[in-house]
Amino acid sequence: MIAFDTNLLVRALVADNPDQVAVVRQLITADTIFIPRTVLLETEWVLRSRYKKTRAELNEFFTALLETDDTLIEDAEAVSLALDWYARGADLADAPGRMRQHTHSIGAAARPRGTQE
Repeated sequence: MIAFDTNLLVRALVADNPDQVAVVRQLITADTIFIPRTVLLETEWVLRSRYKKTRAELNEFFTALLETDDTLIEDAEAVSLALDWYARGADLADAPGRMRQHTHSIGAAARPRGTQE
């Protein structure tokens, strides 16, 4: 398994340097890749602010990563839920926190009275 950083993900989508894109493709086909949530957040910021990618383009890219075989996203379920919020207009950096608060309050409401997590 190899961990991807922001630069590798940016190169994969922007394809502005053929040599680097070739390396990224080789890494993807050769091994399972791991992508930490922080890298997803940094990548979204770089692609949105520097490369002017739209919310729809970014959501499609990140959703494709979640669905790609041999790609392991840190806390993929939370990232998937965050992408749902992102598609509805939430800031991607804020969406995971909102989702954790939402699931925590649902869990608290579902517990029998007098019990704790």
